[in-house]
Amino acid sequence: MSFRIIVITSPEIFPGEEKQISRLLESGLVDRIHIRKPECSESEVEALISNIPEETRHRLSLHDHHRLAVKYDCGVHLNSRHKAIPADFKGVCSKSCHSLAEIRELRNYDYAFLSPVFSSISKSEYNPAISIDEMRGEVSRKVVALGGVTPDKFPLLREIGFGGGAMLGYVWNALRECRCEELLSELKKFVAKTN
Repeated sequence: MSFRIIVITSPEIFPGEEKQISRLLESGLVDRIHIRKPECSESEVEALISNIPEETRHRLSLHDHHRLAVKYDCGVHLNSRHKAIPADFKGVCSKSCHSLAEIRELRNYDYAFLSPVFSSISKSEYNPAISIDEMRGEVSRKVVALGGVTPDKFPLLREIGFGGGAMLGYVWNALRECRCEELLSELKKFVAKTN
């Protein structure tokens, strides 16, 4: 199984975000994008999704407004706000975990986030409670590292046993500064070293 690269959106919608999401998916370097907009209305999230090419929507996962996942063939992500899979949903399902005990209890998910693995880029004072050494042998390829993940950490995460890395702050800081091509170049370099 290849190392999975996941991007999580910034909480707020910004102009041109649908183009950035499309560019990341079309690059072939990003496997999935999680739409995490806890303060946005269902209509705002739907407007964002509807502006993303139909052929890539199945590679989106929604943290909120799961009804839209059924309508647009997206995945769902379960978290403290949404703990149950919608009744009529049959797609990709993931979950947030914050301890090794939660990871050990996982059943019936395509993958899970474990966070924070490193000190967060987007949330100050969000630091790991578990050491890298404690994670060795405890994580599987179904576990995706989140929190302070940058492309240069992909080889270490793979070596520890993670099946992927999820990024939020690193990616959206670069995209807000219009450094998309630089970001894709960095991803390409470390994806090649990891797979």
